[in-house]
Amino acid sequence: MRTLFSLFFIFSFAVSAQAGIQTQEIEYSSGGAKLKGYLAYDDSIKGKRPGVLVVHEWWGHNEHARDRARMLAKLGYTALAVDMYGDGKFAEHPKKAGEFMNAAFKDWKGSKAKFNAAKKVLQNHATVDPERIASIGFCFGGAVSLRMARGGADLSAVVAFHSALPLAPPVKPGQVKAAVLVINGADDGFLDPKTVATFKEEMADATADFKYVSLEGAKHSYTNVQADEFSKKFNIPALEYNKEADQKAWAAMQDLFKRVFSK
Repeated sequence: MRTLFSLFFIFSFAVSAQAGIQTQEIEYSSGGAKLKGYLAYDDSIKGKRPGVLVVHEWWGHNEHARDRARMLAKLGYTALAVDMYGDGKFAEHPKKAGEFMNAAFKDWKGSKAKFNAAKKVLQNHATVDPERIASIGFCFGGAVSLRMARGGADLSAVVAFHSALPLAPPVKPGQVKAAVLVINGADDGFLDPKTVATFKEEMADATADFKYVSLEGAKHSYTNVQADEFSKKFNIPALEYNKEADQKAWAAMQDLFKRVFSK
């Protein structure tokens, strides 16, 4: 009896250890470019669920994006940290990060294709309801997600954290299908007040489901726990991690998802 109990305990432990958050490297391609994504989901949840694309900061596909994918999986979503630069590369210096980012925006046609390739991978995953897809982005990734929304991408929601505010493409009434939430720091030194005002006005004129949140005391990159390290290392005082702002922004994202995905 003791032996049978021991075997049952070991078997149960093995099964429970395998259940829960699952992660895997995902290789896909776009326009001949090899892309490396990172997928996270909870296999203890039955049935299909919403999928969320996670678009990285200007640094590239790094641990910050992967960590957010795992956090989303814990909330019950299937998340794919995407690769906008190709081959999963990321920069170790702001100069190189700027080069990567500028090249991505210069070739917007190619970047749009990379985004859509990742979206297709996510939609085709066995755990995902292909009709309920959102995109979240940080810094560069926020701008990518916002450009997709302004261009009429078929997304349920877009959330942009400490994001640049693209004024392209031009947006027309009824064109924005996604519910859009922008959460920036009130003390973000990279933001031009005129651009902020113009962006808000354009989104309002487009009759979009849109909200802009300005977090008091928060600087740029407030969600990245490495921001203080980068600030000191590269002498960029505009960068600062802010735990309180991070938590408020993440909660606001969850509220939006609950609203749009319950429809």
